[in-house]
Amino acid sequence: MGRFDIDDLLEDLSRPDPQAPREPGTSPAAAPADALFRRNDPSETPRPPDLSGSGLGREVAAGSAARKADPLRVRPGDALTEIHIPSDRRSFSTHTLMSVLVDRGIATAEHAATIERLLKQSPGAPLVPSLLDLGIDEVAVQQVVAGLAGMTFERIDFEGEAAVDARSMSRLGPDFFQACNALPLRREGIRLVVGTPEPSDVFVLDEIKRRLGIASIRHVLVTRYDIRGYFELQKEDAPVEGDIESMLAEIDEDEDVEVVKESIEEATLDEADSSPVVRYVNRIIQTAVREGASDIHIEPEEKSIKVRFRIDGILFEMMNPPKKMHAALTSRIKIMANLDIAERRLPQDGRIRATVGGRTLDLRVSTVPTPKGEKTVMRILDNRAIRVRLDELGFNEDTATVWRHQIAQPHGVILVTGPTGSGKTTTLYASLQELDLRKMNVSTVEDPVEYNLQGITQIQTHERIGMTFAAALRALLRQDPDVIMVGEIRDMETATIAIQASMTGHLVLSTLHTNDAPASITRLINIGIEPFLVGAACNAVLAQRLVRRICSGCGADVPVSPDMVEILSVHGLNSETLRKGKGCSKCRETGYSGRLGLYELLALDDFLRDAIARNPNVTEFRRQCSERGMVTLREDGFRKVITGQTTVEEVLRVTESTI
Repeated sequence: MGRFDIDDLLEDLSRPDPQAPREPGTSPAAAPADALFRRNDPSETPRPPDLSGSGLGREVAAGSAARKADPLRVRPGDALTEIHIPSDRRSFSTHTLMSVLVDRGIATAEHAATIERLLKQSPGAPLVPSLLDLGIDEVAVQQVVAGLAGMTFERIDFEGEAAVDARSMSRLGPDFFQACNALPLRREGIRLVVGTPEPSDVFVLDEIKRRLGIASIRHVLVTRYDIRGYFELQKEDAPVEGDIESMLAEIDEDEDVEVVKESIEEATLDEADSSPVVRYVNRIIQTAVREGASDIHIEPEEKSIKVRFRIDGILFEMMNPPKKMHAALTSRIKIMANLDIAERRLPQDGRIRATVGGRTLDLRVSTVPTPKGEKTVMRILDNRAIRVRLDELGFNEDTATVWRHQIAQPHGVILVTGPTGSGKTTTLYASLQELDLRKMNVSTVEDPVEYNLQGITQIQTHERIGMTFAAALRALLRQDPDVIMVGEIRDMETATIAIQASMTGHLVLSTLHTNDAPASITRLINIGIEPFLVGAACNAVLAQRLVRRICSGCGADVPVSPDMVEILSVHGLNSETLRKGKGCSKCRETGYSGRLGLYELLALDDFLRDAIARNPNVTEFRRQCSERGMVTLREDGFRKVITGQTTVEEVLRVTESTI
């Protein structure tokens, strides 16, 4: 190895261009003092050169070993190798940033005025957090900031195998990076890529560079909630105390929850090696599906979490995991539903498509903030639930015959009404399955599309972009439809288009939220539709409720109590015994298993059409409908009580008296 001329090396370091020849008469001592400390990387911490040269030979001799130990550590000769020189950072003002945000539609003029007032009242307040407090999307803001600052904007892949640089994270520890609000993302050659939410985080970069002893750092811009989200997910791997492990041992590994991503390929989670939180979420979903639940409620309490399942319309408390699991459980569900795990101040909605025990399910996820934490509700949408026939819904023979006649009409409006969860969608889907889909063009407009139907065109509404029920219905009329199903009539515009479509030769099926069938007619009139148009267009209205069915395993005839005799006599019924479930393991000791429908079918004839044209009040119109033979919900319920299908308590729970 050749000898080094220390004077030549120092002079090379003092010149801006090391390849330029030395001027005659100059020496290292004549060079400016700061030239000895000049950096090729402006963001690199300055270090004085080794003027003695005592360590130079050893460093060169041990260069190979040092490179293998840590490729990022500063070494002699690095000034002539791969050192990242960042592009010139461009400075910009708050006014410039707000102007760009307003021009691109990310913020409004009101937002800009609010920010201006805030900065006048609190000079030096951070701009981006103030924008987030106004509800502006941080991703869009950071993309603009990165463009103005001449930087690169990146998102963090939480589910990737290498979301961060593991070596740097282990050397300095997660607590250090969380305190600095930064993440070491990856290595690019001898450079370390570090993400922070502010372009001016130079002191943070210098501190990371100093502690790691690395040559260069490449600075990229990331979002604050990506950083918070990463550290939040790390809490999932913490050991869970209590009897969680014993509960997790009950999970059948053959029925793992497989999350299906909406892409060409399917992603399978390796649940056997997953964290306790992942396995616990899987247990919740597996148990809910096994019990036949329609909804899962995860509700935070002061010192615990309450997990409840809605089974046959009634909520049952099933699990009580410890309070410390709440944040991790919520984060896991948000990841599965592609939601923002760091946003805890606003409600969020998402969807999970999963396979549980070989069954493909959709889970509609909703989160809302509460003082005790975020509450999560998952609606389980099972395609098998809508593959039922009309005969299986609880229609009596006469009602089923009239309903089939109505849905076979070539035109007109048919309405199904009832509260949320009363089975309206199932009834409409079962009715559509009765049609000859091979010879008819059947289309639906829904919000949201809960179930996928074969042979039917389904359209999803998007209020934010103007794809409303009315807009979609107007477009469908140019698609040569035979039958149109509108998810819900909410306003006058949608009702007007639906009635016009029915009067031009189309059969329109839709829903309303009213208490009974006659109230649906007066609701359309109150919306703003002319009474004569309502009477001419509407063919039938079906009101319905769901009641629990008596368990077939423990149902038995019991004597009727005196109080029950009086209730039955009011409705013209007389019976000495009624069927009731005693409770067994099959029905969870409730005496009920499954549900059936109560129906109130109003088929309009010429007399009722004339009555509608006179715009009657709902009480008068309900009386006229009963006189024309309409069976009310309560009357249909008591008929099912006498036949032993349900109980008086269930009928009184879901129906109102019209006497």
